[in-house]
Amino acid sequence: MKLRSQELRKIAPELDPLRLGTGWKVEDLSKPQIMIESTFGDSHPGSGHLLELVEEARAGVAEAGGHGARYFTTDICDGEAQGHDGINYSLPSRDMIANMIEIHANATPFDGGVFVASCDKGMPAHLMGIGRVNIPSIVITGGVMDAGPDLLTLEQIGMYSAMCERGEITEEKLTYYKQHACPSCGACSFMGTASTMQIMAEALGLMLPGSALMPATSPDLRTVAREAGKQAVWLAEHDLTPDKIVTMKSFENAIMVHAAISGSTNSLLHLPAIAREFGIEIDGDTFDRLHRGAHYLLNIRPAGQWPAQFFYYAGGVPTIMEEIKDMLHLDVMTVTGKTLGENLEDLKKNGFYDKCDAYLAKVGLKREDVIRPFDNPFGTDGSIAILRGNLCPDGAVVKHTVVPKEMFEATLKARPFDCEEDAIHAVLTHEIKPGDAVIIRYEGPKGSGMPEMFYTTEAIASDAELGASIALLTDGRFSGASKGPAIGHISPEAAEGGPIALVEEGDLIEINIPNRVLRIVGIAGEKKTQEEIDEILKERKKNWTPKEPKYTKGVMKIFSEKAVSPMKGCLLYTSPSPRDS
Repeated sequence: MKLRSQELRKIAPELDPLRLGTGWKVEDLSKPQIMIESTFGDSHPGSGHLLELVEEARAGVAEAGGHGARYFTTDICDGEAQGHDGINYSLPSRDMIANMIEIHANATPFDGGVFVASCDKGMPAHLMGIGRVNIPSIVITGGVMDAGPDLLTLEQIGMYSAMCERGEITEEKLTYYKQHACPSCGACSFMGTASTMQIMAEALGLMLPGSALMPATSPDLRTVAREAGKQAVWLAEHDLTPDKIVTMKSFENAIMVHAAISGSTNSLLHLPAIAREFGIEIDGDTFDRLHRGAHYLLNIRPAGQWPAQFFYYAGGVPTIMEEIKDMLHLDVMTVTGKTLGENLEDLKKNGFYDKCDAYLAKVGLKREDVIRPFDNPFGTDGSIAILRGNLCPDGAVVKHTVVPKEMFEATLKARPFDCEEDAIHAVLTHEIKPGDAVIIRYEGPKGSGMPEMFYTTEAIASDAELGASIALLTDGRFSGASKGPAIGHISPEAAEGGPIALVEEGDLIEINIPNRVLRIVGIAGEKKTQEEIDEILKERKKNWTPKEPKYTKGVMKIFSEKAVSPMKGCLLYTSPSPRDS
């Protein structure tokens, strides 16, 4: 066994005394050295409890004969950033965390790593970092928070807030909901981006089987954190690096799981970015291809009935994988040192499903109440579609499982807004009418950092009249909790002079989800031929003037200048990874 850390000790004589000064013991210096990287911090519930899991992992590393060193780069909370410019920093934070992981891992090389995160940007950032540094690695996720009274979950707060603003519920009622929606630490208890990306980490083979989306209050989570620490040492000793685990087949497995759970649209930003770090190319079309004909099975909010903690009770990722087994590559390697197929067989033998069934029995449910059998799905066309047309030549994303059937095929009148604030005001003051297409532009990565249009989607989805009669179109993105007629990631974005920047009041917009079409079909309320529209758009482009950059310094300036298209993951760089060569 050749350890990177021991080679470094020979090169850098200062290393031993510096580590002894940090609190290491002399005998620790020669052990396998494991970096334990986490997003622990008091920034939000998803990260506030992670130090406990870090310490469990550290204990597991020690039990296996290694020494764990703690590194921290905390993340931010999309929920706390909503409603102000803070949300613009959300997506750039992913790349910055990945950059810090690269710095931590390479400034002082370690033999292996444990990566602990829970939420929207921290989880994909850690997966990107794992691909980039390529040391033997294992992931621990922080699980999900408990649901509140009457199974209240946070994604309902946006709806209740819009209802309060319209006078449909009292301020007192809204206050009660706000004070009880987050009763514990953990990621938000619905199938948003945080929950989706935890599941993606397991689906890629980088977590212990069955460990994604455990309740943050469960002792099971502490047990699995310790076991992951032990496994990190084994991975280091056997030099089982991530590039020997994560392949194109792994990403295809993850996307099939994504289809089965109706995962967040933000995964179409994160999985391509993660794949890029592994030298693998996937894009929106990869999702569209694999989602076609895929069975959607999960009855978890926002598309389903139950809070996310019930996902684990129903057997989690392994149950999903068993149901879609014929559609998976079972021969892919995982962090257990066994194939996916071997892991699934082991779980049947070791009592995993019996334990999960016991949890379900306590809440009066059966496994099929939460995860349907393959032959009894909610839908048979996955959950994601990539649309194209003259409004989005490079593509747009829609989560069709939360779109009203009335909006699957529609022609609507354009109501363009150059920022979300103006759009939501128009929705809440009833300026928007049935048959409108609310267009929010200049909110893409180069325009504003690609914030979520969360409040606008909630305002629309919670309005009984508008929810099934209008659509929201944007070059921004959506919360994983968003539901309703929302199409995002429109590319090229407005800031680059994409067609969305050229839309004018009264233009006619055709949406056809079954045929994967999003296009301008009329001008000033009058239908036109595509040739006529092309000529009009050409003329509008000549007269279009780019907006002044929103940010002139700092992180946001870097991101707005360098980020690539949403359809390519919004990465901050485009240079090839080592595995491309």
